[in-house]
Amino acid sequence: MIFIVIPLLFLTAFIWKGFCIVPHQEVWVVQRLGRFQRKLESGLNWVFPTIEEVAYRHSLKEEAIEVAEQTAITQDNVSLILDGIVYIKIFDPVAASYGVKNPVYALTQLVQTTMRSEIGKIALDKTFEEREALNAKIVEAINHAADSWGVRCLRYEIKDIKMPDEIRKAMELQMTAERQKRARILESEGIRQAQINQSEGEAEAIEVIAAATARGIDKLSQSLSQSHGERAAAIQIAEKYIAAFQELAKESNTLIIPSNLNSPGAMISEAMAIYDHVKPKTPLSVLQQAISKE
Repeated sequence: MIFIVIPLLFLTAFIWKGFCIVPHQEVWVVQRLGRFQRKLESGLNWVFPTIEEVAYRHSLKEEAIEVAEQTAITQDNVSLILDGIVYIKIFDPVAASYGVKNPVYALTQLVQTTMRSEIGKIALDKTFEEREALNAKIVEAINHAADSWGVRCLRYEIKDIKMPDEIRKAMELQMTAERQKRARILESEGIRQAQINQSEGEAEAIEVIAAATARGIDKLSQSLSQSHGERAAAIQIAEKYIAAFQELAKESNTLIIPSNLNSPGAMISEAMAIYDHVKPKTPLSVLQQAISKE
C-alpha cells in the first residue's frame, strides 16, 4: 500500500506544480528546454514541470512611460531642453520577448533620438506652433522602427520645452512688439473707416444741399419770369444789402459804411438804383446765382 500511495503523492505534487493562473490582460511566454514553445492566455494553464518554464510575462495594457529631459538643437541652432511622455502597448508578446532584450528601454531611447531628429528639422518658432504635428511625426517614426519589437506607440506628448534665458527674453520682446503692431493697425483701420464714413456723410449732405439749391434757383427763375418779378428781386437784394451791414457791424470794430446809413429808405433806393443800372447788362442766370449765394 505504501508503495502505491507514495508515488501517487509525488505524481499529484508534480501535476499540481505545473498549474499556473495567468491574470487578465497578460500573456506569458513558455519555453521548453530553452526554446519558445507557446503563449499562455489569461486563465488556468498547465506547464510541464522541469522541462518547461515561464520565461517572459507581458502586460497587454497601455503603459505610460516618461521620457527624461534631453537637449535638442533646432534648425536655426538654438539649444532646447525637452521632456515628454510616451504611451505604448505590446501587441505581439513573442516579438517583444525575442525581438529586443528590453522593449521599454529600447523604445525610450528611440523616442529620444527621434525627437532630436525631428526638432533639428524645424526652426525655433515652428517648434511651438507645430507641437501637435511634431508629436504625430515622432509617433509615426517610432512605430515604423519598433514594429519588429512587437510594441506600438499610441501617442507621444511633449511635456515641457525649455530654452536659454536670452532667447526667451528675445521672444517675449518680439511677442510684445507684434501685439503693439496689431493694435496700431487696428487703430489706424478704425480711423480710416471713420474718415470714410465722415466723407460719405459730407458727400450726401452736399448732394442734399445742391438739390435744394437747384430747386430754389428753379423757383426763383419762375418767379422772375412773372410780372413785377424783377422788382421783387430788387427789393430782396436791398433787404440783404441792409442785413449784410448789420452782420459786419457785429463781427468787426472797424467798418467803412455809406453816408446815408441813418436813412434805410435812402439805402433801399440806392440798392434799387444799382439793380436798375445793372439789370440790362446782367444775365438772369448770374443774378440767380448771386441771390442764391446770399
